[in-house]
Amino acid sequence: MAPLQSGDIERILIDRSTIATRVAAMGEEIASDLELATGADRLVVVPVMTGALVFAADLVRTLPMRLRLELLEASSYPGASTTSQGVTLSEGPVGELTGAHVLILDDIFDSGRTLAAVKRLVAEHNPASVRTAVLLRKLVERAPDVSPDMEPDYVGFDVPNEFVVGYGLDHDGWYRNLPDIGVLGQSD
Repeated sequence: MAPLQSGDIERILIDRSTIATRVAAMGEEIASDLELATGADRLVVVPVMTGALVFAADLVRTLPMRLRLELLEASSYPGASTTSQGVTLSEGPVGELTGAHVLILDDIFDSGRTLAAVKRLVAEHNPASVRTAVLLRKLVERAPDVSPDMEPDYVGFDVPNEFVVGYGLDHDGWYRNLPDIGVLGQSD
């Protein structure tokens, strides 16, 4: 793999230790809420791939309950795009979701369209409950066709409207392996 170039990352927005602390706190909050609200001791976690891969791996290890993972692919930033091109979903969760308590995980919430589409797809499977968690929520205006009640139930960090990479977030498939979240520098 080619080394990072000097202009790749303009600055670190959230460092790895801050991410780890917040993800652990989110896990405690989610586990507590699920136990109190539903008595759930079993959970189906639906990470939106590929961006939520790192977040999901760290978060599920904080959840002290029996859980199953059902991966779902969604794309709204194909290739080198830095603006959403609309949501494309894979066929959906493979496993049985009827009567299950479901937690949808996504890397970033910006327009709201991806989370809305995934939540609609999961709801078609008649789960007992659906909650959503995102690592990042961009401080931007949501798409006009996205209902205000689509805001995520759990948010790791609010971030400015900048193109971010690292900790699973990418640009054209690159940078997912960076342990921090950084703002992508401008290309020359």
